[in-house]
Amino acid sequence: MSASASGYLRHFIACNRHDPSRYVPFVIAGTRYGFVEKSLAGLLRQKISGFIGDKNTLALDPALTDFKARSAVLQEAVLWLMQQFKQEIRDEMYPLITQIDEDPIAQIDRAAASHFGIRGWGVHVNGYVRRAEGVFLWVGQRALDKWVDAGKFDEMIAGGHSIGFSIEETLQKEAEEEAGLGVEITRNARFVREISYRMAHNKGLRDHTLMVYDLEMPEGVVPRNTDGEVAAFHLMPLREVAALVRDTDRVKFNCNLVMTDFLFRHGALDTQDLEYGLLARLLGTGV
Repeated sequence: MSASASGYLRHFIACNRHDPSRYVPFVIAGTRYGFVEKSLAGLLRQKISGFIGDKNTLALDPALTDFKARSAVLQEAVLWLMQQFKQEIRDEMYPLITQIDEDPIAQIDRAAASHFGIRGWGVHVNGYVRRAEGVFLWVGQRALDKWVDAGKFDEMIAGGHSIGFSIEETLQKEAEEEAGLGVEITRNARFVREISYRMAHNKGLRDHTLMVYDLEMPEGVVPRNTDGEVAAFHLMPLREVAALVRDTDRVKFNCNLVMTDFLFRHGALDTQDLEYGLLARLLGTGV
């Protein structure tokens, strides 16, 4: 698959660009929970007690048999990584799981998730309004102090899945924080699909699954940010959203995938576009 500097497909390509040969599996109790860059895996085995393996694997010592002990070793590794890469701890813990509904085997600070290439989940909610002239999408503009893609456009609601929350609880928490919406509105959110991608990111690998929801918003209800993470909300006709995604890089990198999917499902993509056939195969069978 190839794509030009403009178009929808380039975003899917960018979000899946990585070289598998650069990484080794990260294993706990015989199960792979992530991927670690080879040179970093060697350093972790040298610097942090509790990591074992050879040149083809990084693993936690099997003697670490419970959640607390495993998480303590990972936290020590996080502190070391933050010093090495001049990063700050996020104080938001991600679960180490292979499926969204299983109990976590350990936890790790969000800031180090990509260093270990652990699989993460996020909730992305397309808030939209139906009018006589067509469908309009609520698009958030990220605050200028955001860690990633500051100032770029985003879904109305989007956030990572932290430990201790179900996906439904994550959706409600993010809805309240990012858009000031209560359960009386968000209970109408409809799950539509998962979108997964795996890309080289931040000296590691970002392996994420986005849980995508559609939420038809009542006319006149305006999202209102409460946590400082959204600078403004814009209600855009789908033709403007399509132009943003297709022709610019003003949308947060992974949100391009979610918006393209929404545009496809709502019949807003040009069927004469040279990319349409590939998009139909890509989005019609799951990403």
